[in-house]
Amino acid sequence: MRLRRLPVLGGLTAGALVLLAAGPAFAHVSVQPGQAEKGGYSTVDFKVPNERDDSSTVKLEVNLPTDHPLASVMPQPVPGWDVKVTKSKLAKPIETDDGKVTEAVTKITWTGGKIEPGMFQQFPVSVGPLPKDADQLAFKALQTYDDKQVVRWIEEPKEGAPEPENPAPVLKLTDAAEGPDGHGSASAGDAKGAKATASGDTAKTASEPDGDGTDTTARVLGIAGIVIGAAGVTFGVLAGRRRSA
Repeated sequence: MRLRRLPVLGGLTAGALVLLAAGPAFAHVSVQPGQAEKGGYSTVDFKVPNERDDSSTVKLEVNLPTDHPLASVMPQPVPGWDVKVTKSKLAKPIETDDGKVTEAVTKITWTGGKIEPGMFQQFPVSVGPLPKDADQLAFKALQTYDDKQVVRWIEEPKEGAPEPENPAPVLKLTDAAEGPDGHGSASAGDAKGAKATASGDTAKTASEPDGDGTDTTARVLGIAGIVIGAAGVTFGVLAGRRRSA
């Protein structure tokens, strides 16, 4: 019996080692949602988990891509955290609808707060317009703990390759939806639904005269009944007077 248990115990031990080894990969800084439309604006959250048991995260630095600079970058205030936005002069100005942009945000730093062990914090940022000539944007991040240790999430994942040990947060860029407003066009099902609704309204309008006709007929019959009843009462009264005379 002992010999049979040894392979089982060995398998469990190996599985535990695999889980432990894979643990840090699940605790890296990420960007959510993981994708956005090219050419548009998006609000993304930098999710920062604390994978340490004995120290807290006290600082986050996110470096924005310089090969595809973003003209608009606006962080949302996070309670308990101070935010600093660093701008840099661009080697090549960005053409926008409002004119040329000669500098852009290249780094965002959050300090003053604390992410305790077993906790996570999200840092929202509005970015745009997103480039149309790229399939993804990598935001290299540095996570600092209160014991002065720094974890550098700066390795860009490569397609077809295993996930690196310290992957950088990556935002996938997808083609914009078709349609004049950039939010997609109405589907055939929606068009059919609109037609069905219009038909229903027309049918309802057509039925209204029938309802009015029925109502008018009922009124005429009611009035006729009242007249006939009144005539009957009058006839009865007159007949009674003649008999009395």
